[in-house]
Amino acid sequence: MRALRYLLLALALGITVPALAQQGTPRGVVSAEELEAAALRQGGIIAGRHTIPDAAQANLIQPEGKAWRDFHNVTLAWVGGIAVLGMLGVLIMFYMMRGKVMVHGGMSGRTITRFNLLERANHWMVAGSFIVLGLTGLNLTFGRHILLPVVGPYTFTAISEWGKIAHNYLSFPFTLGIVVMLLLWAKDNIPGRLDIEWFKKGGGLVGKGHPDSKRFNAGQKMIFWITVLGGAAVAVSGYLLIFPFMGTDVSDMQLAHIIHALVSVLMIAAILGHIYIGSVGMQGAFDAMGSGQVDVNWAKEHHNLWTAEQLAKRPASGAPGAQAKPAE
Repeated sequence: MRALRYLLLALALGITVPALAQQGTPRGVVSAEELEAAALRQGGIIAGRHTIPDAAQANLIQPEGKAWRDFHNVTLAWVGGIAVLGMLGVLIMFYMMRGKVMVHGGMSGRTITRFNLLERANHWMVAGSFIVLGLTGLNLTFGRHILLPVVGPYTFTAISEWGKIAHNYLSFPFTLGIVVMLLLWAKDNIPGRLDIEWFKKGGGLVGKGHPDSKRFNAGQKMIFWITVLGGAAVAVSGYLLIFPFMGTDVSDMQLAHIIHALVSVLMIAAILGHIYIGSVGMQGAFDAMGSGQVDVNWAKEHHNLWTAEQLAKRPASGAPGAQAKPAE
């Protein structure tokens, strides 16, 4: 197929190869084998006729472009598919085997403040932006294979066009949210000795009991740094793509796309795990970013050291931020 494609390109665009013409080959007509051999002799570049000053604009095939195309059409599809679908498969199997992680002591009916309004609002700004960015980005890679056959070309074109606009503009609140997130939570996400023990004990997701943890456990710290560092990488590379050739050349643009795409699909896979734990995977976890108030027993079980610090600050009348849950 590749040889046939090269041959069709040569016939349609009138490619000439001087070295071959000297051997008596009719001008503009070469075999696929001769075309590939000529490309190798010319550094892998196949060029057509041109009448413009920039000769590089006549290049039809060049090594960097072919490598980038192979990455986008083959490598990225495999990496993205394995990462995203693999994570979904793991989470489904884990839920079937482990079920929802319940609070062993049951809910106490008393709550304690886990996150304030600013923290929750920033989290949902980042989360909402990331979901749209992830879906629209995945559409660029898998849409023509999965969505196009279902909705048809006209609907798919409309979805892709609006998705591109949403992708570009939502990158700004996403980036802002990442910066705010770093300022709010970096101090509580510094890795420490407790994190090693947390991983050794499976974070309470496997086995019995829950390891000691401060405000954020090792798993949450890992998600935090994946989000912050990965978010920074996709933001920088993404802005190079939104504003092309602002101090960059074609090679820089191709590298930016590779970084942007690979980091994005890996982040999507990681965040799927985070979404699972914060929703169907753990009892009471959603309350932390929902109302900002979590049950005291949940807090003691999952973040015992942090909870002890908060309860130690309470006056005789009760803990700051702790309150009885109204009767239903």
